[in-house]
Amino acid sequence: MRTTWLVSLAAVIAALLWWQFKPAPVTNLQLHTIETGLVERISANSRAGTVYACTSASLSLRVGGRVSQLFVDEGERVKAEQLLLELDNAEEQARLALAQADLRAAQIEQQSACDSASLAKREAARAESLVQQKLVSGERLDQLETDAQLRALSCSHSQAMTERASAARDLAQIQFDSTKLYAPFAGTIAAVNGDIGEIVTPSPPGIQTPPAVELLDDSCLYIEAPIDEVEASKVSVGQQTRVTLDAFRGQVFTGAVSRTGTRVSALEKQARTLDIEVTLIDPPEEVKLLVGYSADVEIITGYADKVVRVPTEALLGGNQLVRYNPQSKRLEKVEVEVGLANWSWSEIRSGVTAGEQILTRLENLDTLLKSEVNPL
Repeated sequence: MRTTWLVSLAAVIAALLWWQFKPAPVTNLQLHTIETGLVERISANSRAGTVYACTSASLSLRVGGRVSQLFVDEGERVKAEQLLLELDNAEEQARLALAQADLRAAQIEQQSACDSASLAKREAARAESLVQQKLVSGERLDQLETDAQLRALSCSHSQAMTERASAARDLAQIQFDSTKLYAPFAGTIAAVNGDIGEIVTPSPPGIQTPPAVELLDDSCLYIEAPIDEVEASKVSVGQQTRVTLDAFRGQVFTGAVSRTGTRVSALEKQARTLDIEVTLIDPPEEVKLLVGYSADVEIITGYADKVVRVPTEALLGGNQLVRYNPQSKRLEKVEVEVGLANWSWSEIRSGVTAGEQILTRLENLDTLLKSEVNPL
């Protein structure tokens, strides 16, 4: 009897102590209500990408010399075949004039020689008919035929000399044109390395010197960015992308993968990447993109719509959520199956359903699991 009384007393004391020291209920705890929506699988660049022009060229002259005329400035728009720069070419111009005069003289000499050859041939033909009438001797006919042959050779020689003079004229024209630099395509002048009066020289073999003019076509731009090799197999041409640039913070541009690299590069130790190219789709006209801007790229490699999703930050250990049980008014860990995921949202295929509430801020979790919870 006394033992029973002591046990009852101990139980009462234990209950009083538990009531006295039990964790106070957590009130106004903010929970997240699970919903359905879109979840995307995203691959992002491992280092900042760069804006490039689809077409660019570093232009240099094949010959050296002093700059006599400069027809463009940096930032200027030019047309295809527009003259950009010209060297002092008085000597080349004189050679070209001499070659043109030699060609004209050769053409006149050819005309004269060939006309004489034609006349001699006709005279020999007439003499041949007169020999049959015994009006011209055979000896005279031989003389006329020999003269016609010699004049025909002279005509052929004159033709060869004309061709030679024409080739010399073409060579002089090439040398003259080599002192001029033309735009191979329409674009914008990115840089001019030189000024009037300065000497420019072509690059010696194996030695890179600054180009005279740098030209780029900024009407067509693309972004090149490195993707980690782990993500490379998920990326393909045509996938939609989101692009952000430091120069336009807060703006997101739509693009598409236009090319993927053919090999993985290892520029840094244990950092193997695949270069991909992204073309922007209908960028706003008021946005002036410049070559060289840094850019970040998110490639949408897969998606699932109208699926149960939770904030990715709510996942514990990658496969658990902390769910609120309204019957016990407590939080409890539950295992879930995760599908597609990114750093914002994760698809939940099983373990919880839409409408249930979960904890997203996992600070002081051990204390919260031992306490009653009164959510907001």
